Amino acid sequence: MENSMKSLKQKFKDCDLITGMHICLSDPAVTELCASLGYDFLWIDTEHSPMDYQSILLNLIAARAGGTAAIIRIPDNDPVLAKRVLEMGGDGIIFPMVCSKEESDRAIASTLYPPKGIRGFGPQRAVMYGLKDAAEYVNTDSLEMIRIIQVETAHTIEYELDAMLDNPWVDCVMLGPCDLAASIGRLPDITCKESVRLQDKALEKIRKAGKSAGTSIGSTDAAWIRSWYDRGANVISCGTETGHIINGASQTLAMIRGEAVTVLDGGAI
Repeated sequence: MENSMKSLKQKFKDCDLITGMHICLSDPAVTELCASLGYDFLWIDTEHSPMDYQSILLNLIAARAGGTAAIIRIPDNDPVLAKRVLEMGGDGIIFPMVCSKEESDRAIASTLYPPKGIRGFGPQRAVMYGLKDAAEYVNTDSLEMIRIIQVETAHTIEYELDAMLDNPWVDCVMLGPCDLAASIGRLPDITCKESVRLQDKALEKIRKAGKSAGTSIGSTDAAWIRSWYDRGANVISCGTETGHIINGASQTLAMIRGEAVTVLDGGAI
């Protein structure tokens, strides 16, 4: 099957290269624009952003309008928080700071209906408010959701990750380099020797288990991003819409001022 014809779920299963960017603002127009760029998914972040549930809903609608999958990171590994997001019909969910097999299994269980899990029934936009067949959603569509856990501490990588990877419903394990560095007292030095050792150890374990391995980083530095891919990460979510606005505007401003200085120095003005 050609990669372009695969579903995003299948790309995760096959450990293909998958690209994402982060959405932190509440403006659906910006999200729609970003969704039109060609990323595999947009990471709708509610852990470190001011988004409320209505903002999440508008961002999901905008992502669909732009033609890109939307995966929502909730602020905590809590089935109650997960439930409302799941009912909105996003393409996937990310659980932050998952530190043990027990926590990982609980997160995954909150996305699955009994007897597989503990999710309560009441989908809204996920079944287009009743226009879609509920049985089809339960037995097919809900199972196609992308389930991601985020590993962000040294202890988890060293002692818990292997057991966490046994859960067949985990589609991807994402590393959080900043909190990982914080767990060893090195924040914000995410490239220190010990941080990189832990990153490499986690990537090796995840890929050995046949899972997609990813990273979530704000940086758009080409060498740093390439290093993640070279070390085994196939899911790379990098940059934010705010960062792209700042970078683009700053570069243009510097260019304009540079041109003006050149003109002034040359005596043309």
